Amino acid sequence: MTGILSMILAGGEGTRLSSLTSLRAKPAVPFGGNYRIIDFVLNNFVNSDLLQIFVLTQFKSHSLMKHLSQAWRITGLTDRFIDPIPAQMRTGRHWYKGTADAIYQNLNLIDTYDPEIVCVFGGDHIYKMDIRQMVDYHKTKLAGLTVAAIPVPVAQASQFGVIEVDESGKMVGFKEKPKEPPKTIPDRPTHVLASMGNYVFDADTLVNYLQLDAEDDNSMHDFGHNIIPMLFPLGNVYVYDFSQNIIRGEPENSKGYWRDVGTIDSYYEANMDLIAVTPSFDLYNKYWPLRSYHPAVPPAKFVHDEQNRVGHAINSAISSGCIISGSVVNQSILGYSVHVHSHSYIEKCVIMSNCDIGAGCRIKKAIFDQEVVVAPNTVIGEDIEFDKKRFQVSESGIVVIPKGVRVGFD
Repeated sequence: MTGILSMILAGGEGTRLSSLTSLRAKPAVPFGGNYRIIDFVLNNFVNSDLLQIFVLTQFKSHSLMKHLSQAWRITGLTDRFIDPIPAQMRTGRHWYKGTADAIYQNLNLIDTYDPEIVCVFGGDHIYKMDIRQMVDYHKTKLAGLTVAAIPVPVAQASQFGVIEVDESGKMVGFKEKPKEPPKTIPDRPTHVLASMGNYVFDADTLVNYLQLDAEDDNSMHDFGHNIIPMLFPLGNVYVYDFSQNIIRGEPENSKGYWRDVGTIDSYYEANMDLIAVTPSFDLYNKYWPLRSYHPAVPPAKFVHDEQNRVGHAINSAISSGCIISGSVVNQSILGYSVHVHSHSYIEKCVIMSNCDIGAGCRIKKAIFDQEVVVAPNTVIGEDIEFDKKRFQVSESGIVVIPKGVRVGFD
């Protein structure tokens, strides 16, 4: 027995993120200046000292695979690994049919390592979690499956698997993305209990039910739609309360923080969470380091101190290699090697690496993908109707500029 094997589902297309996922899988989307979305779940496992990890990839996986090779190599320790596993069509000539099928097609890995417990987690959420605490809960309950859960507003219930739980923590009801009004949390009528898509399985239970599911031609081969509904009536599925997860050094307001970042607006808002004075997601906790790939670039530089031409940033996160040259950056996140030229004003923006913003620009509430070049005196975010003619604009008015676009040169 090797104990605990971890499998991260990182093959998602992320279609609701539109142009941000036109060239890459959702877990590979840059986030928070220095990171990719996949980094957060990987840091959770590494910081929990769970270091036998397979990352299952599928759609548009090149940039994700490259990032994993640069940032997450473990060498020299034979029993510790973080291995990307591309879809290999081991069970037929088809891609993964669903989340359960993704694990089913890789049962050979479970057979090889013969673990007692298998953790199956999604690769596209922003949160911190000491996974050992969930595993300990699972062991204490002698569960076949433990599902991590959080409260979400009733209005969002149709986006999640909605759980009913008894006083012992046992799951007694489950509906995947219900269309009808679901049962709310007792004494909390505005919220339902939702699955986070993070599972801890007894290995034998997982293997047995994946094989049963694979034999059902009518199945969607999905954990939420098929595996959990098969398991919970047997009385051995428990629910782990994510809000009880304790991480040393975390501020009280961060408890239970978890974001899906599946839409442009949720992605933008989660980035903005990072730069609050007391952020609900803290990048600076020394007891929970957040690793990623860091390119060989110089420190950020702020230049010019002249009247009407001062380079400075306020309430912002500025990555290495940036040059803020006689311009103002306010409430924004800048990735690596962004150059903002003189007399420009950037406000409430998420700008990914290697962008160049010309002199005299005014840009508000925008997301720039990598390698965008903006002509001098360009205005974005002030006239939304005009912006809609040129770019994608989200429901809340966030302007999205795709990777490599040259803006304002026509």
